Amino acid sequence: MSPGQSPAETINALLGITQSVTGRFWRERERDDRVALALAQHLNLDEVVGRVLAGRGVTPDSSAQFLKPTLKEHLPDPSQFRDMERAAERLAKAIMSNEQVAVFGDYDVDGATSSALLKRFFDAVGGQLVIYIPDRILEGYGPNAPALIRLQAEGAKVAVTVDCGTTAHAPLAEGKAAGLDIIVVDHHQAEPQLPDVFALVNPNRLDESGACGQLAAVGVAYLLVIALNRKLRQSGWYRDGRSEPDLLQWLDLVALGTICDVVPLTGLNRALVTQGLKVMARRGNPGLVALADVAGVQDRPGSYHAGYILGPRVNAGGRVGRSELGARLLSTDDAGEAQEIAAELDRYNQERRAIEAMVEEQAIAATDASLSGGTPGPVIMAIGVNWHPGVIGIVASRLRERYRRPAFVIAVANGVGKGSGRSIPGVDLGAVVTAAKQAGLLVNGGGHKMAAGITVDESRLPELCDFFASRLESIVNSSIEQNSLGFDGALAVKGATRDLVDVLEQAGPFGSGNAEPRFAISRAKVVKADLVGDGHVRCILVGQDGGRLKAIAFRAADNPLGESLLNTRGRLLHVAGHLRSDNWRGERNVQLTIEDAAWA
Repeated sequence: MSPGQSPAETINALLGITQSVTGRFWRERERDDRVALALAQHLNLDEVVGRVLAGRGVTPDSSAQFLKPTLKEHLPDPSQFRDMERAAERLAKAIMSNEQVAVFGDYDVDGATSSALLKRFFDAVGGQLVIYIPDRILEGYGPNAPALIRLQAEGAKVAVTVDCGTTAHAPLAEGKAAGLDIIVVDHHQAEPQLPDVFALVNPNRLDESGACGQLAAVGVAYLLVIALNRKLRQSGWYRDGRSEPDLLQWLDLVALGTICDVVPLTGLNRALVTQGLKVMARRGNPGLVALADVAGVQDRPGSYHAGYILGPRVNAGGRVGRSELGARLLSTDDAGEAQEIAAELDRYNQERRAIEAMVEEQAIAATDASLSGGTPGPVIMAIGVNWHPGVIGIVASRLRERYRRPAFVIAVANGVGKGSGRSIPGVDLGAVVTAAKQAGLLVNGGGHKMAAGITVDESRLPELCDFFASRLESIVNSSIEQNSLGFDGALAVKGATRDLVDVLEQAGPFGSGNAEPRFAISRAKVVKADLVGDGHVRCILVGQDGGRLKAIAFRAADNPLGESLLNTRGRLLHVAGHLRSDNWRGERNVQLTIEDAAWA
């Protein structure tokens, strides 16, 4: 029995697996099989989809809303948010008075999509708006005073920060002193004291209800666009031949930013993403079309394509190249320009992967050396001199996966550490970063439950490591005790079909808050296994029923999972993972993305 597991959990272990090759307990997701059957019958769905839905708490009464979430049911009145009306009124005035507005956006996908969304709306209604994305290396995260002052000097009357700004007291004060009306549109956790700005719209303000606290910044920006459009309509702006834009056409941007920021795909987020992926499939945004083409996406776009194929390329400019490229790509209507930017981002993405691999190798080596074969503490703190700050967030994700702990990767240069953290379920990283900032350990910092960023003086790093460890120890230990994988069932190899993948898509979109279905392929033999790419293990599984299935375990070459797949010596394995479509060379096949394995 593994630590923290009750006898009942051990008895109910899927396929009897209490310890996989990576040390995890396999459990079936909790569900009522009677509800699963009722769902399948009620909705005329395959029984396996009924089980998937029941394992996510869906009931016959809530099933219609879950499967077909609509904005009509979920979209709140934007005016319920503090400062929303004030922000919308000021921006409506700017549009009608032909004042220039500047958007100061973060350099990640959420920031790029938020910036592009506002740019597209302003262009559609005749407003004047410019986008400014800071350079990650030279300027760092969030608003900075020199940029704001420069934007004011170049003619901006209003500055809107998107996906940043909630804790940027000093630079926003300087921007205000320079004559800017500053509007913050953000979703990161707030402190009791807010910056002195014209308006601050953030569902995670402490004086908000928290009902929409799971929104990404682009979701908040979309609510602002709705409020702003209403103000313009009420003011008569759409008379005299001006056309009111269809706001639904930009839901593809909202879906992309929401998926890539890994916020829960429940409630309003689920509705935004479901409808947004439909818009994305229409290929109306030249930038997204060019990006999909350069990445070779041929399938109907889903959350996987947005999160793992399109998003990393949008991010690549901000990580290792030119930070403004993502927002430019998503806001242009020039197909030729879009193709050029998409190709450049694809090149930057290849460069990013090479830099990332180097930093990841060094971070793992440093972490393993510090552990000296012992058990990791409550948080992984990998610190390196002159590591590229553009890849530390991705490397933090890799360390989190490897050690199953919250992880920070901190790049130190000139006495200052720039860090990025990624968390595990049940551990609120944003809260502990806010606490560290309030304790005076950070120059700057912020985030949300699953991700955070920090700036820290090199001299304070030992204190910070101790602070994080003490704050997180009991929470992380509790989470680790439940070290398990949840499954939606077990399949024979022949049961892993493309038809099943197509059926399962009815329960999507999948992501944080609506986990992608995970299955155990039982009693399979690995008949071929080799290394491909950057340490990926590719293999062919054959079942006792004669079925064959392509499979791949990403970045597994040097861990117990990869070693098991490469050295089965004819032994049978249960293999855990996600079934995904594989349309290589026009053939409709299915591939298993392997997460774990256990000896049969």
